[in-house]
Parts: sequence; C-alpha cells; structure tokens
Amino acid sequence: MLINPNTSTATTGTMTAIAGRSLGRALPLHAPGTAPAVRGVTVSRGPRMLTDPAALRAAAPEVLAAGLRAVGAGDCAALLVGAFGDPGVAELRAAVRVPVVGIGEAALAEAAARGTPFGIATTTPLLADAIVAHVTALGLADRYTGLRLTTGAPEHLSAHPALLVDRLERAVRACVERDGARVVVIGGGPLGEAAEELRTRCGVRIVAPIPAACRAVARLLSG
Repeated sequence: MLINPNTSTATTGTMTAIAGRSLGRALPLHAPGTAPAVRGVTVSRGPRMLTDPAALRAAAPEVLAAGLRAVGAGDCAALLVGAFGDPGVAELRAAVRVPVVGIGEAALAEAAARGTPFGIATTTPLLADAIVAHVTALGLADRYTGLRLTTGAPEHLSAHPALLVDRLERAVRACVERDGARVVVIGGGPLGEAAEELRTRCGVRIVAPIPAACRAVARLLSG
C-alpha cells in the first residue's frame, strides 16, 4: 500500500503507477502478472502539497491512521509512505508488524551507499532545514554535498510539468558542477514523473525516491 501524505488524488495515482512498475522490476522472480499489486490511498485531511514543516508534521497522524486502516484490512504486505520527509514512518513502525518504508530514507540510503557523495534537488525551500535534519538523523551527513532548489513556487511548477523538469535539471546540474555530487536524489514523491525523465537527460546518476523505496520493499519482502 502506497500512502500519499497529501490530499491530491491525482498525485496518488501517479505515484502508485510508478510504484507498481518499480516493484515489478524489483521482484523479477515473480511470474508476469503475479508480483504483489500496489494500491494507493490518499490521506483524509491536509494540504494538496507538503511544502512547509507545519504541513509535514500535520501529515504524520493522517499517515498513521491510513496505514492502520490498510493493515487492519488484512491484505497489506508492506506500507510505503510517499513523501520525502517520511511523515508518520516512525509511528507506523511502532504500531504495525508489516514492513514500513519511507521514500525519503530509502532514496537517501541508496544514494549514499558505499560512501558516494550525494546531493538533493527539490522544489520546496521551506523544507530545506527539515531535509538537512533528516539526512543528519539517518547518519549520512558525511556524504551529503548539499541541497539545490528550483526557482518558482512549488505549486506553480507542479502545474507545469515541462517547466518543472527544466528547473529540476538546473538544480541537478548545480549539485554536480558546484557541489561535487556524484549522485543526485530528486526530493519529492510528487516529483516522480520528473525524476524518471531526468534519468534520461542528466549525465549523473539520479535516484528517484519511489523506485528506491520499492527496491527496499522488495528486499524486505524477499528476505
């Protein structure tokens, strides 16, 4: 089950589709059509985008409630939280017995593997301090080269996909050329489609959070 911590059902659909494709690739031993299905759920209350610390904090209890409902239904093998700040992940892990993976932690851990210097490109300047704190809490600060932000309001960019990709590409290039990153994480679940396009446009390795989280889920389910 993919939980979307914001209230945009369109975003839920996009992220769920990406997760379905990614989990299918991450579980190659399953016969075609037999890999676990990914279902999406949208939280009941909150903003359409998580763009500031208050919204991130407010999302945690909504994510917890959605996760408890999903597990209570009895057919949920794992929970994937689809916001880069991982709201509600710790609370869910304390409350349920199925694997719980946050897209932020999964992407950052994958980017930093084997000591690789990594940067983050994203659209939410008000979450910059929260992102740095998350990197530090995960023990990855020694490999972190910095955060590069797009110009323009996140809401405006999300409504204009081509502009979003262009601005994110500029931020990715700044991570590499100015900060020395060898891997760049695209910081946001709703940025999933842009992250997929950037993988074909940028010379540096791009880590997209939703596929990274699905690879983590696959390891947990196969372990």
